Amino acid sequence: MGKSLQSFPCLPRIRSLYTTMSVKEKKIANYILEKPENIIHSTINQVADDLRVADATVFRFCKRLGYNGFQAMKIALASEVVAPIKDIHETIQTGDTEREIAEKVFKANMRTLEDTLFAFNENRFEEAVDLLMSARKVEFYGNGGSGMIAMDAHHKFLRTGILSGAYTDSHFQVMSASQLTEEDVAVVISHSGSNKDTLDVLKVAQRNGAKSLGITNLAKSPLSQKVDIALFTVAQETDYRSEALSSRIAQLSLIDALYVNVMAKRSEAGHTSLQKIREAISLKRI
Repeated sequence: MGKSLQSFPCLPRIRSLYTTMSVKEKKIANYILEKPENIIHSTINQVADDLRVADATVFRFCKRLGYNGFQAMKIALASEVVAPIKDIHETIQTGDTEREIAEKVFKANMRTLEDTLFAFNENRFEEAVDLLMSARKVEFYGNGGSGMIAMDAHHKFLRTGILSGAYTDSHFQVMSASQLTEEDVAVVISHSGSNKDTLDVLKVAQRNGAKSLGITNLAKSPLSQKVDIALFTVAQETDYRSEALSSRIAQLSLIDALYVNVMAKRSEAGHTSLQKIREAISLKRI
């Protein structure tokens, strides 16, 4: 992608790989995620002693992240924790002009997309596309801000010719999920991956044999561990913008990427469906 690993934050990288880590690796990951500032003042021996693991285990963890060793990881982490990238994570100042605030918002969104693309798992994404391609019906579920993403996904997938729907009310969600079959796919969207309503609808869908695809930001969330396939966004919190707000851009982009891939694979069937949609919409124009 033309960028080195050091161009991307260390913490989001850890989160994106979390579900694929071993028990010992997760122990190190939790240690870093909870108190990253402690790492930059510690030696590899101190970290190993605190966690009661071998120095070699910590070293291999750093290599797993793509760094040459512990020192390289510390340098990357220090730039993120102590001196965040100024033009991206600079806080909104009282004297900022409207233009300056807008630039900070745009750059934060750009960073979210770059970080998410960096954590992109090609094999998992291909599996997600295949899952959608084989579905009789695809239902999208989300609550709150994620509900808007679900509606947008439905708006796009209507064009594919695959039956689809979107539900943002918790009661309608479980009612819909109860009607899914082994031929269907439930796409569950949740930034935190721990929303009770979201997990409830997933449980009902799976109980009826439906396959499941999750789109979430936190790799160690209950949602990511329960769905058949999980796709991850990577977003950082800044002033006035929580991770949930920033991740919307990445969620929309993942949906777009899924939609375009499905349309490309459906070829003539997708084109026919799109033409029907365009003809129907033309009736709304004067």
